[in-house]
Amino acid sequence: MLIMKALIILLSTITLAVAQWSPPKSPAVSGADGYVEIPNAALAPTKNSTYRVIFDATRPADKPTELLPALNMAGSELNALATANVPPGNAKFAVVFHGPAVDGILDEAHYNAKFGTSNPNLKAIAEMKKRGVEFFVCGQYLAAEKIEPKTVLPEVTVAADALLVLIHYQNNGYALLSF
Repeated sequence: MLIMKALIILLSTITLAVAQWSPPKSPAVSGADGYVEIPNAALAPTKNSTYRVIFDATRPADKPTELLPALNMAGSELNALATANVPPGNAKFAVVFHGPAVDGILDEAHYNAKFGTSNPNLKAIAEMKKRGVEFFVCGQYLAAEKIEPKTVLPEVTVAADALLVLIHYQNNGYALLSF
């Protein structure tokens, strides 16, 4: 009986600890993972910092109805900064697509023809574009795969080469995050 009471107390304590986290917030990119504010956390976002990131997008989504991993991560970090009231101009984000991730930036008609569903990345890209995110696709990959540039979303700029985009941004102080 004493063991049972101790177990009940322990379980209720664990439940109370879990219940104290605030819900995730997605004020910048609604379809991306939300951000949970962590009280007194080290290295929390600050309003006076500038965040420079180039996202290397090569991985496709696990399912055609899900966001590309790079878009989800870029969106979740924009959500983190927006939750902390960091001015949108302090987020200097760019995304370069190559490899299988390119399927995620096909326009609606071509995405639907290939996967039989709407492109889940459209809204996230539109929301990120409003926050100043730059999007590029590797021209070398398009040429190698014989993908017509006009089938790619208009928000995405065709670059000469994805690696040159990565080099350019890293030379300009951007952190590289690969997904």
